[in-house]
Amino acid sequence: MHATKFKLVKVLQVLEKLDQFVTTAYPLRLFSIQLLGSEIMELPGSEISGAEIVVRCLQEEGVECLFGYPGGAVLWIYDELFKQDKVKHILVRHEQGAAHAADGYSRASKKVGVCLVTSGPGVTNAVTGIATAYMDSIPMVIISGQVPTYAIGEDAFQECDAVGITRPCVKHNFLVKDVKDIAITMKKAFHIATTGRPGPVLVDIPKDVTAAKCRFEYPKTVSLRSYSPVTKGHPDQVRKAAQLLLQAKRIMVYSGGGVVLGNAAPQLTKLVRTFGLPCTSTLMGLGAYPGTDRQFLGMLGMHGTYQANMAMQHCDVLLAIGARFDDRVIGNPSHFSSVARKIIHIDIDPSSISKRVKVDVPIVGEVGDVLDDLMALLLESGNEGLDAEALKEWWCQIDKWRSSDCLQYDRTSEMIKPQFVLEKLYEITNGDAIVTSDVGQHQMWAAQFYKFDKPRRWINSGGLGTMGFGLPSAMGAQLSNPGATVVCVTGESSIQMCIQELSTCKQYRLPIKIVNLNNRYMGMVRQWQQFFHGNRYSESYMNALPDFVKLAEGYGHSGIRVDKPADVEAALRDAFSRKDELVFMDFQTDQTENVFPMVPGGKGITEMILAEEL
Repeated sequence: MHATKFKLVKVLQVLEKLDQFVTTAYPLRLFSIQLLGSEIMELPGSEISGAEIVVRCLQEEGVECLFGYPGGAVLWIYDELFKQDKVKHILVRHEQGAAHAADGYSRASKKVGVCLVTSGPGVTNAVTGIATAYMDSIPMVIISGQVPTYAIGEDAFQECDAVGITRPCVKHNFLVKDVKDIAITMKKAFHIATTGRPGPVLVDIPKDVTAAKCRFEYPKTVSLRSYSPVTKGHPDQVRKAAQLLLQAKRIMVYSGGGVVLGNAAPQLTKLVRTFGLPCTSTLMGLGAYPGTDRQFLGMLGMHGTYQANMAMQHCDVLLAIGARFDDRVIGNPSHFSSVARKIIHIDIDPSSISKRVKVDVPIVGEVGDVLDDLMALLLESGNEGLDAEALKEWWCQIDKWRSSDCLQYDRTSEMIKPQFVLEKLYEITNGDAIVTSDVGQHQMWAAQFYKFDKPRRWINSGGLGTMGFGLPSAMGAQLSNPGATVVCVTGESSIQMCIQELSTCKQYRLPIKIVNLNNRYMGMVRQWQQFFHGNRYSESYMNALPDFVKLAEGYGHSGIRVDKPADVEAALRDAFSRKDELVFMDFQTDQTENVFPMVPGGKGITEMILAEEL
């Protein structure tokens, strides 16, 4: 076993233990203690604390950034973090922010997001962020402190059942009761979080376990008998899919977040472009196929484009890739199933297939590998490939649907239209920013009007719909991409959920640009109250808002308030010219503006409300 390192601050402790034994019985050189700058080599076979093992595990996994907030149950771990410099700790101002930041860090990179919280309220504060990651299948490892093992179940101070509380919203969780189990448990956590369908894994470690000692050995690999995800699509199923596509007249490609998480954007793009197919995407899948390409029909679903929803409903073969047919995408399942079509569904998670919609050809596997195999079979068909004439007619129909211009809005208004702000944001950033969002109308407008040409540029809470996600996830995205332009698109209600993270941004000098579309309402709540609750705006009006410019300045940042459409572009250009500053832009937008198209709850995806119908 190779000798491992520990900090110079432990030298005195080692020498004190060796004492006269070292200096009189044996020459010091026999112990292989070698000075290496500010560090020395530890004795082969020596024991280290559970806290140091935790930190060493993170180092072995290549973790560069750790988001957290200290507390009593994790102080031994924080003590070990202080003694090293390989893992950078980011001090958030709330544990929800830690989970969201780790989430954003993971989404904007291809790495695992990691956060550290204490017991009791520390881990319960993080649950919202954990559930957010779980719903969107984000690979994360959450380390939570726990009261000492002898106090578990005794209603000890800051005790809660972290494993029980998080069980419904994690891919897996562990309670480590023996220091000897820390290393293997951490290895399992990272393995489970990143393989198969990704997701958050929680490791709960009692305080006395972090203080106990044992030898450290980190396994290079791990094998779990009860966990063996299928990665390669079954050849017969892939062949059936190819045959269906070759016989089709109206093919539609429906891609989801699994394409982004599976790093399969190149395979999707190649397939769609090679065969000239129409492609749509879920909210989570935006950027997997270039949003500016003519073959992209826009996002589909509740606030999707008219052409995407119509093509989705009227195709004869639907190729679903890394998507799950959720309620915001297909609307009423019985309406969706009323049209005869063949469905091919590719997904890493077998439980997602035929969960809401019965499919004809299920293929379980990594989407990128399956698309490679499918592409090869289609190319082998040669001249007997896809029906070119039928595809041409299909595109003619799609273009008729597209001519409706379903995203039109009033461009002559004297009030700032939120769509206009997003269009200008896209123009000024050249479509090259990483955009995070909170949840509500602003989220939908960002998805509609900012064209994402690359994956991992659009970061939002799709499944859980978590207000407060935008700012801390932007922090994570910025830290994982230090030189990138990161924009948080938010609303005046959402931003206040985790606004304390402006302090974190100041401490670590994160130059995020915040676009606050301020309509003085909980916008999406107000829209539903207008349409379905007789204009009774119950508790949705925000009539006690802060001065966001002064608030941003109070945290040490710059703030800009914009009241007129003519000032929008200048404000954006001013903000983005300040490369090293966080700038909070507060746009006073039209209070009455609604998101269109819109599919009412319980309706089918072709039963859309369009702006011109009102």
